[in-house]
Amino acid sequence: MKLATVRTADGTIAARLDGGTFTEIPGHADIGTLLHHENWRELAADADGRRVPAAGTALDTVVPNPSKVLCAGLNYTGHIEEMGRDLPSHPTLFAKFADTLTGPADPVAAVPEDPEMDWEGELAVVVGRTAYRVDEDEAADCIAGYTVANDISMRGWQYRTTEWLQGKIWARSTPVGPVLTTPDAFDPTTATLSTTVNGTTVQEHAIADLLFTPARLIAYISTMLPLRPGDLVLTGTPGGVGRARVPRWYLKTGDVVEVTIDGIGTVTTPIV
Repeated sequence: MKLATVRTADGTIAARLDGGTFTEIPGHADIGTLLHHENWRELAADADGRRVPAAGTALDTVVPNPSKVLCAGLNYTGHIEEMGRDLPSHPTLFAKFADTLTGPADPVAAVPEDPEMDWEGELAVVVGRTAYRVDEDEAADCIAGYTVANDISMRGWQYRTTEWLQGKIWARSTPVGPVLTTPDAFDPTTATLSTTVNGTTVQEHAIADLLFTPARLIAYISTMLPLRPGDLVLTGTPGGVGRARVPRWYLKTGDVVEVTIDGIGTVTTPIV
């Protein structure tokens, strides 16, 4: 199944993607609220609400109000090795907040305070049930599905200190979507992530190269605190970001960034 949070004249509503049509899931304002029901799969599969053409339908970020957005850095083996680093024994983690999220086709504003705006195409995991002190097998069962994210980063602010947070949490700078694809319809071990800037491919990498898999990340994080339905875990970006290029390449007004993952879809972000 593929699920989305659709924007309507009256707000938002959860919906199921059926080919070229969205079928609304009545009584659920977004995918996050849907996931709080233990039988969310049945509710989504059996929904028979209003149908609207997918083409031209505006989408919100998949989960507008997660209780947590946690992110892994330096998590692709090839990228770590090309940077001359040793493979880490534990994930590098940082947090985002709901105010950072935006829709899969929404513009992101260039900020005057930092001209070093960069792209980071990522696979994101959506939690489907509470995960607390779970092992990897249990963690896999806690995954509701997968989606696409672009962790747009303000590098100047990110590297002001040794902590990355202030470069990662700018308002409405992290597009997520377009849909949540359930695990039965998506295999991260065979999918490829690609990012383009103005049509030029800047990242293209097998997601199987992740050092810490989605299940391993959830198990690790759950040792510290519970992950709740609708929480997001961004799994990291492969090589090809603008800061690592010679010369460095940063985003500017008028650019368009697209992040695509096989089996999920594309996040398209105009920089304005």
